[in-house]
Amino acid sequence: MTTLSIFNQSQPERASKVTENPAEIRDLLARQGVRFEQWPTRDLPADASQEDILQAYGDEVAKLKEECGFQTADVITLNPDNPQKEAFRQKFLDEHTHSEDEVRFFVRGQGLFYLHFGNEVFAVLCQKNDLISVPDGTRHWFDMGPEPEFTCIRLFTNPEGWVADFTGEDIASRLPRYEALAGAAE
Repeated sequence: MTTLSIFNQSQPERASKVTENPAEIRDLLARQGVRFEQWPTRDLPADASQEDILQAYGDEVAKLKEECGFQTADVITLNPDNPQKEAFRQKFLDEHTHSEDEVRFFVRGQGLFYLHFGNEVFAVLCQKNDLISVPDGTRHWFDMGPEPEFTCIRLFTNPEGWVADFTGEDIASRLPRYEALAGAAE
């Protein structure tokens, strides 16, 4: 289930608030400028191609492109049998920012976005049918867990795709990882 856990960075061992209520999650994130929506999902085969997925969600993707000025959309899939899964996980685990919004729609599976606002960190366990749009300049990181299993549609304004500016802060290493938070939500 989609879950939002809010941590104070001075007490990273336990969340000060946890909610699974989608409307509350949307409202709490909106106060921080983060867009959160839940779209109806389509029944697609497990081996659906990027083209099939983008076609199935074509109306929603076109609407976001028009509304937000996105230039490209693609699909990323990661499964537990990927031999580079640990390298992929490590790539996203350090706090970073982007010069454009980071938009993900979960077609299947789940992943954990951590969003750092002042003294608080919002950990959002996104699941199938969740759309999250992290505003440009927001300090954040992503944890897909040790056995990643997800498919996401990504939208970009920069045709080069994912470009990160790492902050050098160690906050990501002080908060509970995917294993602790995703396990608690199941």
